Amino acid sequence: MGLFRNVAIVGAGMTRFHNRIHAGKTGRDLFVEAVLEAADSVDKGFELREAEAIFIGNYSSDSFEGQGHTAALIADWLGLTPRPSIRVEDACASSGVAINMAALAVASGAYDLVIVGGFEKMTGKETEEVTEILAMAADALYEVPVGFTFPGLYAAIATAYFKRYCSSWEELAAISIKNHRNGALNEKAHFQSDIMDMARRLGERHNMTFKDELEFLRSPLNPFVAYPLRLFDCCPISDGASALIVASSDIAKRYTDTPIYIKGFGQASDTFSLHDREELTELKATRIAASQAYKMAGVSPKDIDVADVHDCFTIAEVLAVEDLGFFPRGQGGKAALEGRTSLDGERPINPDGGLKAKGHPVGATGAAMAYEMFKQLRGEAGRRQVDDAEIGLAQNVGASGATVVVQVYGR
Repeated sequence: MGLFRNVAIVGAGMTRFHNRIHAGKTGRDLFVEAVLEAADSVDKGFELREAEAIFIGNYSSDSFEGQGHTAALIADWLGLTPRPSIRVEDACASSGVAINMAALAVASGAYDLVIVGGFEKMTGKETEEVTEILAMAADALYEVPVGFTFPGLYAAIATAYFKRYCSSWEELAAISIKNHRNGALNEKAHFQSDIMDMARRLGERHNMTFKDELEFLRSPLNPFVAYPLRLFDCCPISDGASALIVASSDIAKRYTDTPIYIKGFGQASDTFSLHDREELTELKATRIAASQAYKMAGVSPKDIDVADVHDCFTIAEVLAVEDLGFFPRGQGGKAALEGRTSLDGERPINPDGGLKAKGHPVGATGAAMAYEMFKQLRGEAGRRQVDDAEIGLAQNVGASGATVVVQVYGR
C-alpha cells in the first residue's frame, strides 16, 4: 500500500494540558489557541485562510460541554467558513484517526493544505461524571452494567499479563517514574514534577518521608484504584488541544525547509468487549496497524528512534512496546525497569511524559503525539530531546484497544 503523493507536517502547536489553568475556556477556545500556535510555528509563514479543510478529533464535546455539531463550530471560530470541516470520533484515538484521514485527503490530491488536530474540555464535570462519560466508549451492554470503567478494564488486562509472564507491579512503577521524569522536562505537560518531588510535597502534608520513588508509590498516598493499578498508574483528567498544519510534499518546502513527513500509517479494529478477545495480554489492533505503517514507510521496529505510545495506564505502555515489536513478549515492563526506554536508553518511549504525565484530554492526544514527533525530529524538543532522532512513531489507542492507529514520521 502506498500513497499517491507524500504528506508532510509543516507546523505544530498545542496548549498546555492541565485540569485548572484552562478554567473559563471552552473546547473551541483551546483548539483555536493550538491552531494559532501551529500557524506561528511555520518557518516561512502561514495564513489560516490558506487551509482548504479542517479535520478535528473530539470524543464527546456533546456530553462534556453540551455542544454538538463541533466541526462547523470550529470552522466558524477559526474564520474559515465555508471550508469543509470534519469531526472524527474514535474515543481516545479520535485525533490519531483524524491525522490518518487528513493524510489520505492530501495524498489523494483532494487538498494540498489542511489543518488537523483535536481537543477535549473535560474538567467542567466532576470526576464521577467524567468517568461515566468515558465509560460510554466501553460496551454499554456487557461491560458498563456490571461496573466496569476503564481503570477496571485495564486492571483486568494487567492481572492477565502478570499471570502469564510472572511480572510484577514494580515494572509498572518504573514506567510511572520514567514518564514523570520526562514530563518534568516538558513545559506543556500536566505534571511537571518527577515522582520524588511529588513524594516530598505530599509527604510534608501527611508528615511522612520517603527514601525513594518506590517507597512512595507503595505507600497509602498512592492508593489502589482497581487492583493491581494504583493512582500513579493512571493518567489524569486534563483539558487541552493540539493542532498540525499538513501539506502535500509538492508545496511543503514553500512553508519550511525542515518538514516532517508522515511516512506511513495504519489503523485497525479489534473485538469491542474484553470478554470476547482471544488474548488479553496484547492489543491485536496495534500489531496490525503497526504492520501497515511499517510496510508503507519501508521500515521495521528496529529503525524507530523515538516513540510516543498510548499509556493511559502504565500497563498499556507495556503492551504497546511489545505489540509494536520493540521488545519480546513479557519484556516490556522489564525494559522500563532496566532503563532501556528512558531518554538516553536504547529505545526512548514517551519523551514528553506520555499520557501518564503529559495528560490526556482524550480528543487531543493523537495529535499531541504528532506534535512531539515534529519537535523531536526537528531537534526542537529542548531538555527532553532524544539524540539523533530521525524516525519516530506514534501509537494512539481508542478505549481498551478496539481502535488503534499508528503513524511513522521521518525527516
